[in-house]
Amino acid sequence: MVKFLSIHKILSIALAFLVVFSTLSFTVEKHYCGDNLVDISVFSEVKKCGMEMSPNTEAIKKSCCKDEIDVVKGQNDLKLNTSDDLLPVQIVFLQSFVYSFNALFESLTKQIIPHNDYSPPNLVADIQLLDQVFTI
Repeated sequence: MVKFLSIHKILSIALAFLVVFSTLSFTVEKHYCGDNLVDISVFSEVKKCGMEMSPNTEAIKKSCCKDEIDVVKGQNDLKLNTSDDLLPVQIVFLQSFVYSFNALFESLTKQIIPHNDYSPPNLVADIQLLDQVFTI
C-alpha cells in the first residue's frame, strides 16, 4: 500500500510539472559579433560587444554585429470550462455531493446525561456474598 501511495505521489507531481512546462513560454536572445557568439540570455538583456552603430550616425557600412531572438512558445490554447457548460443532471449531482460532503462535518448535538454527577452510595458489605446469591 505504501508503494502505491509513493507511485501515486510521484506520478501526480510529474503531471503537474508537465502542465507547467507545456504552458511555459520564453525567449532566448543571442548576440553575435561577426561569426563569434558573444552572449546568450534567457531572462535578461544580452551584453553587447560595443561595436554597434549608434542611431545618430549615418550608416555608411553595415555593422558586423547581429542579434538573434528565438521565441519558444508554450501551449496557449487551453480549454476553460465554465458552469454554463454543465448539464442539469451534472449540476444536481454536484449540488447533492457538496451537501452530503458538508453534512459529514456537522457536529453532533451535545447529549445530556442526567446521572453524570450522581455518586453511588458507599458499600457497607457485599450483600450478594452475604446472602449467597450469585448470577449464573
